[in-house]
Amino acid sequence: MSRRVVRQSKFRHVFGQPVKADQMYEDIRVSKVTWDSSFCAVNPKFLAIIVESGGGGAFMVLPLAKTGRVDKNHPLVTGHTAPVLDIDWCPHNDNVIASASEDTTVMVWQIPDYVPVRNITEPVVTLEGHSKRVGIISWHPTARNVLLSAGCDNLVILWNVGTGEMLLVLEDMHTDLIYNVGWNRNGSLLVTTCKDKKVRVIDPRKQQIVANNFEEPIALQEMDTSNGVLLPFYDPDSSIVYLCGKGDSSIRYFEITDEAPYVHYLNTYSSKEPQRGMGFMPKRGLEVSKCEIARFFKLHERKCEPIVMTVPRKSDLFQDDLYPDTPGPEPALEADEWLSGKDAEPILISLRDGYVPIKNRELKVVKKNILDNKPPPGPRRSHSTCNSDFSQPALEEVLEEIRALKETVQAQEKRICDLENKLCQFTNGTD
Repeated sequence: MSRRVVRQSKFRHVFGQPVKADQMYEDIRVSKVTWDSSFCAVNPKFLAIIVESGGGGAFMVLPLAKTGRVDKNHPLVTGHTAPVLDIDWCPHNDNVIASASEDTTVMVWQIPDYVPVRNITEPVVTLEGHSKRVGIISWHPTARNVLLSAGCDNLVILWNVGTGEMLLVLEDMHTDLIYNVGWNRNGSLLVTTCKDKKVRVIDPRKQQIVANNFEEPIALQEMDTSNGVLLPFYDPDSSIVYLCGKGDSSIRYFEITDEAPYVHYLNTYSSKEPQRGMGFMPKRGLEVSKCEIARFFKLHERKCEPIVMTVPRKSDLFQDDLYPDTPGPEPALEADEWLSGKDAEPILISLRDGYVPIKNRELKVVKKNILDNKPPPGPRRSHSTCNSDFSQPALEEVLEEIRALKETVQAQEKRICDLENKLCQFTNGTD
């Protein structure tokens, strides 16, 4: 009689568990816009959720520890003139988040460590280059300030957020709507899925498709008969892929190995209520003392519910085999180094002593001055439309008035900032 051999894996017994009710985020009006992104982004400091808002698009940012009922007047991040479709935290700065919108723009925001009193309305930089709505954004995994956006114009654009410039435009590569985009580990290649049912592996700097139209899959896994979109989340440290069905109420997870049959079903976390979206915490935001290997943030209609995935272990000691060194918050390359052809693996950190988030680091945008460019060779023409009767003293008077106005605005901004800080200290003192 043959005996069935059980495959050895330390992740065979991974189980999911929702947090207690007081650790959820309640009274959040999650966006109802029809789009297939996750609507949620999370890092070790903040939880961001795309929400319903009148007269434009908005998302909400909550400090991770601020669980419970959310104040109905909690400030939002507003600035888009149409619904927000996707959001993504910068992997190298936990206070910087990008948003993409139906208004065809991408905006990048600096989020303060304190909870602001008013809505955040001014982005650090606005990136304009798409002609139709922008539904996908993704930061480069190793290069500082490099951001990818994909729009319904079938374009993929790479930006240097530090200068507000387009680095590359990938056009004529997709014949239809781009569904999803992902980077490889060092950001040398990206992969896209498209409505034309093709998967493309692209070298963005060579602007070439290096692999397309794969003939046969190395593994095929039947899921179910649901027509909901699957949101995949892959953890390279454990080689586990989690599949969350949008509109579904389960999270299925599989281990990926180098040997056939390559994909091994582990388990399914099931609940009663369907998910509107899902956030996935980076590894450095997990509680290693509790053998937590993943944490999801499940969006309901009016709340966000964290779900913790745990490997059961008896020991309280740090589990080296569960937590190999993982990508930290420092970029390995500058944007111009990456653009010139250089590649670098992520800079790894140990989680042995846990991870303490870094304090707010300001994103500085230095836009290049078009006046620094030399004029083209050839005869020079004057294109001035100034009135020659406009006298020098009158011009100086206008300039002086502008300077005075600027000083007044800066003084008021400083006063508002000081008041917000005092209010923040006062509210922290009363908690």
